[in-house]
Amino acid sequence: MDRKNCYCVIMAGGTGTRFWPVSRSKRPKQFLDVANTGKTFIRQTYDRFLRIVPRENIIVVTSGKYRALVEEQIPGLDPQNLLLEPYSRNTAPCIAYATYTLLKRNPDAVVAVTPSDHIIDDEDLFVSTLTDALGYVCDNEVLMTLGVVPTRPDTNYGYVQAQGGKDVHTKEEPMPVKTFTEKPDRDMAKVFISSGEFFWNAGIFLWKAKMIKQEMEKHLPEVTGLFEGWEFAIGTKIENDFVERAYTDCPNISIDYGVMEKTDRAWICPVKFGWTDIGTWESLYDYIPSKDPDGNAICAEKVLTESTKGVMYVSPGRKKLIAIKGLEDYMVVDTDDILVICPRDDKKYKDFISGIAMPEYEKYR
Repeated sequence: MDRKNCYCVIMAGGTGTRFWPVSRSKRPKQFLDVANTGKTFIRQTYDRFLRIVPRENIIVVTSGKYRALVEEQIPGLDPQNLLLEPYSRNTAPCIAYATYTLLKRNPDAVVAVTPSDHIIDDEDLFVSTLTDALGYVCDNEVLMTLGVVPTRPDTNYGYVQAQGGKDVHTKEEPMPVKTFTEKPDRDMAKVFISSGEFFWNAGIFLWKAKMIKQEMEKHLPEVTGLFEGWEFAIGTKIENDFVERAYTDCPNISIDYGVMEKTDRAWICPVKFGWTDIGTWESLYDYIPSKDPDGNAICAEKVLTESTKGVMYVSPGRKKLIAIKGLEDYMVVDTDDILVICPRDDKKYKDFISGIAMPEYEKYR
């Protein structure tokens, strides 16, 4: 495998609404250090892939309104490697835009596509796993996803059933995919867990650029058709206008639903490194290792508690004392202009946010 042909595409256009009020539309979670690691999510992702592909081969795709944030947090990024989406259209149009950009530059490109908001434990193992997986897709005509052994029936993740029966979790080599299911309900997730045949879909994909192009044109012509003429537009003065027109009519569709659930070239690579998709407050609570004996997770400087259990306190960069008594399984999030006290459960939080009077909610977005 020639390393100069290896690329990384970082998808960083999400608005992070599930982390409101810390995440706002002007600075969503990928540009924050929500997990208190010392680096923002996008910077962690960029630094991680610097160990895998050349610096000049890392591309970031984000919304045009986040251009300044990317330039601020990744000052070493080549300006031509920052692709700006005019509208948010989910991952399939994002990947289409990045794929055509890469093919214009290098028809032999082999690509790792990753979200910008994951936490990885054991980065050395991550680097070796991704390097091996890139080598595999370089030599095989497959669309690869990374699979994590599930530990609970989480409804915020996609699930991938591997061919090979109930011992798939013990295997280390890539396997063909039997089925993809994007975010099942809890009962179905329990069935998946008990079967022993399913992995969480880590959302990190690897493939040849020309291979995903073929599969998208086969399964998603409603997206790729809008990019007709890309050979003459990408990398030229008319690129922005061309992309604006393409995105205007693009459907909002994920690569999982649009391609991976339909293709016969899907494979999965089981991974052993620690992986966390910090997509909700509940997932952040699960991730925080330094809980007190009562299961309270504290991401704040000054907290005084009494008779509390399973409470998460988040107060980024604030000196205010938080004093709480008698709460159980709640979250307390304190920002400069908003204080949220709500059950920690994902569904209850989502219902709570959706129930806020929209003019007031939008005022603080």
